[in-house]
Amino acid sequence: MGLFDRTLVRLLPAVPRPLVQRLAGRYIAGPEVADAVRVVRGLNEGGKAATVDVLGEEITSVEEARSLTDEYEQVLAEVDLASLDASVSVKLTALGLKLDRELCRANLEEVVRDAARRGNVVTIDMEDSSTTDDALALYRELRAAGLDNVGLVLQASLRRSLADARELADLRPSVRLCKGIYVEPAELAFRDFGAVRANFTQVLEELLDSGCYVGIATHDEWLVEEGCRLVAERGLDSGRYEFQMLLGVRSSLGERIVSEGHRLRIYVPFGRHWYAYTLRRLQENPKIAGYVAADTLGRLLPGASARQLPARSERP
Repeated sequence: MGLFDRTLVRLLPAVPRPLVQRLAGRYIAGPEVADAVRVVRGLNEGGKAATVDVLGEEITSVEEARSLTDEYEQVLAEVDLASLDASVSVKLTALGLKLDRELCRANLEEVVRDAARRGNVVTIDMEDSSTTDDALALYRELRAAGLDNVGLVLQASLRRSLADARELADLRPSVRLCKGIYVEPAELAFRDFGAVRANFTQVLEELLDSGCYVGIATHDEWLVEEGCRLVAERGLDSGRYEFQMLLGVRSSLGERIVSEGHRLRIYVPFGRHWYAYTLRRLQENPKIAGYVAADTLGRLLPGASARQLPARSERP
């Protein structure tokens, strides 16, 4: 982590809110459902699918969890009404996991059943490692309840992910595979860049060989090439996998993926909690602050050198 990145993170709370909003504007659709719909429509017109995330994890009240559940159902209704190619991604802490597991389970099942009625799907996002067991267990519970329109995320940075992929093989889940952004203890997560890449490739092979539908979520060009190689070796058509990227990140790579005939889904976050989300994400991974600042400078000053943004989870 560089001094520049750490300095930016320390200064963030003092940065005027409109400036933070300007920095975040490329990566977050806006505060309202209508903003997400507008962005998704534009992505669809460009040949890309989307998954919509309502910002607001780590809520502190039952009322907030209820409000976010309602907002997810509003997103599903708007997507259905406009016939958009978009699903939703949910964070369990946004639905009340840290307040009460059964509350979270009820809210999650409500969203998944609403999506099922509309012919849509829901992906359970992975957060930090304290929530991993609950995410996997809730996924299995919903599948046992007959709900097949639910997927989940595995993070290649976690040492456990290969074992998790193998244990899930009997369900042939729909999985978004990403590197992961959360800072975890060394006993739980790989720290070396090459080790994360290697684990990503190994987990991807395991998922593909198990017959899973995989969202290869990365902005790492090397991993994109590996993904293309692995699906080609297995003779998989574009209906058996997809690539996934974050809104506003490495758009030129995304265009190339689409032009080569691969399906691409863009992760579209929106919501009134955009400010807290932006600060939290940058504080969790200070490198992103430097990347975003350099990227923004490169757009404001043509010819300036912008550093490449790193791959993320979740968010993908």
